[in-house]
Amino acid sequence: MAQGVGLLSTSLLGTGVFAVPALAAQVAQGDSLWAWPLLIALVFPIAIAFAALGRRFPSAGGAAHFVGLAFGPRLAKVTAWLFLSVIPVGLPAALQIAAGFWQAAFGWSANGLLVVQVATLVAIWLLGTRSAGSSANIQTLIAVLVVALVAAIWWRGEISPAQIPWPALDDISPPNLFHALAVMFWCFVGLEAFAHLATEFRNPGRDFPRALLIGMLVAGAVYWGCTVAVLHFHAYGEHRAAAASLPGIVVQLFGRHALWIACVIGYLACFASVNIYTQSFARLVWSQAQDKPSSALARLSAGQVPLNALSAVVGCCLLFTLVIYTLRLPLDLLLVYANGIFVLIYLLCMLAGCRILQGRARLMAATGSLLCLLLLVIIGWKSLYAVGMFTGIWLALRYWPRAAANER
Repeated sequence: MAQGVGLLSTSLLGTGVFAVPALAAQVAQGDSLWAWPLLIALVFPIAIAFAALGRRFPSAGGAAHFVGLAFGPRLAKVTAWLFLSVIPVGLPAALQIAAGFWQAAFGWSANGLLVVQVATLVAIWLLGTRSAGSSANIQTLIAVLVVALVAAIWWRGEISPAQIPWPALDDISPPNLFHALAVMFWCFVGLEAFAHLATEFRNPGRDFPRALLIGMLVAGAVYWGCTVAVLHFHAYGEHRAAAASLPGIVVQLFGRHALWIACVIGYLACFASVNIYTQSFARLVWSQAQDKPSSALARLSAGQVPLNALSAVVGCCLLFTLVIYTLRLPLDLLLVYANGIFVLIYLLCMLAGCRILQGRARLMAATGSLLCLLLLVIIGWKSLYAVGMFTGIWLALRYWPRAAANER
């Protein structure tokens, strides 16, 4: 169970732990302190439903497998491609977070940060061509360093419970709270992947739900602790890279020489997460292309790497990174667009759970469905990106085979 707690909390910290607390503080100020426990309450039934799905229908197919069992292969394929629609917004957002540490270290302008993003993509592509794996031990070590960094900030900054600026419930602004929740959901993306590890526990029925709950609470506590520090030192603002907030606090408390430690930890955590997601997306593109074996995307290199698919994913990410840089789209907007995709995927899985689960697990899936709908409402009109992608993919998969058949 301890290993499960470590694995889940590590995956949830990911790219968000340095940037999202500052973004939440920017959009909701002190109200963001209430947003974290509220978000955990909203996500918990969804996580329990994923746990039941993963325990009863274990498969490497992920969310698409659950949806396919309930609604058939077409919707399963739509779900798989819906994951890929995160690439234009989610990967560039993660690259922006990673580049923010270089701004904290060197004070670079937007042009310099763009160079860092492109260089990071090139490094990820080079790693992918060599079939480089990621070390779970290194990921766990990075997470431990992040937790230690937050604890050191609280200790050196002499932050006490009495100094935490809890706003009164009557003073909370619902629009600000909802805006913060729409951004913060990024921090709990990945629950669906952890659900597939249920069969790895010695006693899944007892230990898996406990590991899930404790892991979520650990990650939530770290995010909340970061938010307290950001608010205490007022380390947020529109003209400051979100990822530079904690490094800035470190400099204030420990001196300029400590900046490198915070920046290196943050960048490595972001790089590892972006690398894993990019390689996963490449594998997903390759697997979906198997329906057309003659496609270049369906081929493997001599080293058994989906090189063409990886190049397509990296190229798409590079294109949209340049578009986002040109349009000057803010990081919080990109995160909300990506969150809309994940909430919609979670909604499809919850609806699948309502159909294929029984008893208490079905009740959790039904509750999760309602909460996903609530999250889509909270995201507001920005969820139209997710809805538009879903509609476009559905129509393309419905009429594309007919068009191909007519050409033959």
